[in-house]
Amino acid sequence: MLGLSQRSRFAGNAIEDGDEVAEKIARSGKEVISLNRGDPAAYFKTPGDIIRYSINVLKEGKTGYSYPGGVLELREAIATRQKRLYGLEIGPDEIVVTQGVSESILFLNSMLINPRDRAVVLRPYYPLYVPALQMEGGVPVYADYDESSGFRVDPDRLRKALYGARGKARYIIFSNPSNPLGTVMSRKELSELAEVAKDNDLLIMSDEIYDEIIYNGARFTSMSEVAKGIPAVILGGASKSFDAPGLRIGYAIIPDCGRYSRELLAKLMDYAKMRLCANTPAQYAFAKAVNDKAQHAKDTVKMVREIAKRANLATDLVNQSKYMKAARPSGAFYVFPRLNMDALKFKSDTELVRKLLEEEHVYVTDGSGFGAPGHIRIVSLAPQETLRVAVRKIDKFLSRYSK
Repeated sequence: MLGLSQRSRFAGNAIEDGDEVAEKIARSGKEVISLNRGDPAAYFKTPGDIIRYSINVLKEGKTGYSYPGGVLELREAIATRQKRLYGLEIGPDEIVVTQGVSESILFLNSMLINPRDRAVVLRPYYPLYVPALQMEGGVPVYADYDESSGFRVDPDRLRKALYGARGKARYIIFSNPSNPLGTVMSRKELSELAEVAKDNDLLIMSDEIYDEIIYNGARFTSMSEVAKGIPAVILGGASKSFDAPGLRIGYAIIPDCGRYSRELLAKLMDYAKMRLCANTPAQYAFAKAVNDKAQHAKDTVKMVREIAKRANLATDLVNQSKYMKAARPSGAFYVFPRLNMDALKFKSDTELVRKLLEEEHVYVTDGSGFGAPGHIRIVSLAPQETLRVAVRKIDKFLSRYSK
């Protein structure tokens, strides 16, 4: 019988929900200011060394299938990086390379979740976290960041969420630095989160893809620094800190802390075998980029300095509006304004975002896509003048639809 599976209804990505409308506008010859996708390579050219490494690898003929868990050179480079940055002592066999962090998340949910199992999701969240869980029959249990304190983690809210899960929660997932908030968790917050996970027998999934995009005086702490002896998966990759999203190289680190972590690692390898391997040439190129720490540091400092300028400018411009207010980010490259919906003629932030795209040709993402209605997410990677024009258009639009 023809038809689609029940689980397929959860597939989608709020960040790209307006793509068809944006494409139609662009085909008509009008410019769309796209501030919806966190693609650093669209504004900061991927470092030349990574390009050169990729070309050389292809010329060397490294285009065949590779080891399902990732080429040894890359896994060794990742292990060395984690020790250098965060003091984590791991071997290459505690790392599985995937096609971006997204594949890791999809694999892990398939491995861990049975129908009606729960998982704790810190909210607002990256949009993939929830459908990846729901497609396996899982149920999200939300623990909200405390917006009144600048979107900090509240351990009491975590415990309350776990009480509501009735002992069926399998893991807790979050991004740090946060997408969409741009916040960076303190060591204290991470330690409290780890204690809650330990007390409730939860696996920790820490998405650290933005770990080197830190500014405004913040300091990044990896969950691996505080989750000693607690089962955890640390996620990272080439897309953000290395400015190479198109390589589609991610990785999952599962430090050995007992039988469960070893079982988890072995099963993740089984999943990796099913898709044969991640992109082989990209793995070798990324390995060289990770090992070339001096050049990478030079490239990253320059990029992060400019991102900070753009994020701060966007925040300042947003806060000049009567209709939206945003906290200043300290990591990643997102600004997440709260909208004064009571003063606007919209039923929802989703309607607002759609009309903004149709009328002003500014493409942002509705907060509902991140589990936070009444907000929008602005990607602050575009040049400063583009951000000025975009926020001016947004404010003008909101004023036009004020009550």
